[in-house]
Order: sequence, then C-alpha cells, then structure tokens
Amino acid sequence: MDLKRRIQGDFYIIEQTNDRIVLGNRACPFAEKVIDCPAMCMMTSNVFGSIAAENVGYAKVELQETIALGALECRVVVYLKPTPEAEASPGREYFKGECEG
Repeated sequence: MDLKRRIQGDFYIIEQTNDRIVLGNRACPFAEKVIDCPAMCMMTSNVFGSIAAENVGYAKVELQETIALGALECRVVVYLKPTPEAEASPGREYFKGECEG
C-alpha cells in the first residue's frame, strides 16, 4: 500500500480476510495515460501479486474493475490461498520465488 501511495495511487482496503484482500483505488498512478490501456494495470497486478506471494507463498490477483476500462475506481482482489473462489477467478497467479534469477 505504501509503495502505491508513493507513486500517486490512492489504494485503500475494502475487505481483509485470511483468504483474500479486496482493495479499492481512487486515483491511478498513471493518470489519464491509463485510459483505454488496461495493459498498464498489469503493473498493479504484478506488484500486489509478487509481494503477497513472497510473504504467504501464493497469490492470485483479479482486477475486477479498472479506471483503464472506464470505472470510477479500481477494485483489486488479492487471493492469498488457492480456494475454490480463487480458482474460479479470472485473475493471474503468483508463486513465491517465481521471479528469482
């Protein structure tokens, strides 16, 4: 969260359980450059997914709503366990150590 604040995002926690964290974001760090360019949202997915996976071993990030695709705010779900809900999610999975050299 601190990293995203430092790069001008406005992320906040909507919900937090043992299985997942749901985040909102009122201001995209990429400002108007993100409009109609959802590929930029992969940076958000990668940051949250990598950090979560390094801490708990697994993460799956679902970008449910994005400013890039016209939503007023982003809604990001970070699954912390491979639950049935996570498996049904169209998000991207991350595993501890997957980016190590």
